[in-house]
Amino acid sequence: MEVILAKHAGFCFGVQRAVDTVYEQIEKRGKEGRPIYTYGPIIHNEEVVGDLQKRGVCVLDSLADAGAVPREERGTVIIRSHGVEKIVCERLRELGYDVVDATCPFVKRIHNIVEKESAAGKNIVIVGNAGHPEVEGIRGWSETDTFVAGAVEEAEKFVCQVGEEVCIVSQTTFNYKKFQDVVEIFKERGYNGSVVNTVCNATEVRQAEARELAARVDVMIVIGGNHSSNTRKLYEICRQECEMTYYIQTLDDLHLRLPESVRLVGITAGASTPNNIIEEVQNYVRVNF
Repeated sequence: MEVILAKHAGFCFGVQRAVDTVYEQIEKRGKEGRPIYTYGPIIHNEEVVGDLQKRGVCVLDSLADAGAVPREERGTVIIRSHGVEKIVCERLRELGYDVVDATCPFVKRIHNIVEKESAAGKNIVIVGNAGHPEVEGIRGWSETDTFVAGAVEEAEKFVCQVGEEVCIVSQTTFNYKKFQDVVEIFKERGYNGSVVNTVCNATEVRQAEARELAARVDVMIVIGGNHSSNTRKLYEICRQECEMTYYIQTLDDLHLRLPESVRLVGITAGASTPNNIIEEVQNYVRVNF
């Protein structure tokens, strides 16, 4: 039986940059002794977050958590790759924290677009999943109303005043085809404004590669954290092409009983999945099936 690993599985540039930033701060702390925090889990992967906690990195889930920390323990707080609302960074500095911004540059680009276009009076439309940390962060950079649409049905509910302009952006990890479908609704209704495709190129490549691989194999394994939006989308894409698609977080979740007819197994992984977990799953499948 042959096992094929997708070329673009695992950490993307933004995630690698954020994780590296935390470990750099841990090393720096050895010299300065200042406490280290991340604002929310640095990435959506429980294994990575668990390792950081063992190294003394604490997670602040809200500004209320940050304010509850004794002033003498307010050290360095690292903004995760998903980014946060503009007011969060401002408030953290007011509380006395040293803020290190590890927001993915592609997400930061969206913040800049939204801030500029909303200042010009445009309504901001974000194509993505309402409630996702990245989407909430993007909303926090707008000076005008924001509208989130994760599906065609939601886009159809959008209304604005005659003469008002809109600016449409996307969550970086959103399904590119769904983004196109949602944008088409706005075009059909003749809304005046601009569309900026901010789906990360790495996301587009990863999704296209997963679709192609899943269509070729007998079994598909998708590896990623339970709360990882981009991994969930990879699973949905692969499931459309391969009925025997499995979503796992680590090797411990892999309970396969493969029929003898299986000859080809494909593996891909979300942008928050460490290489060591991918390699562990890949080696196990090759040896045991």
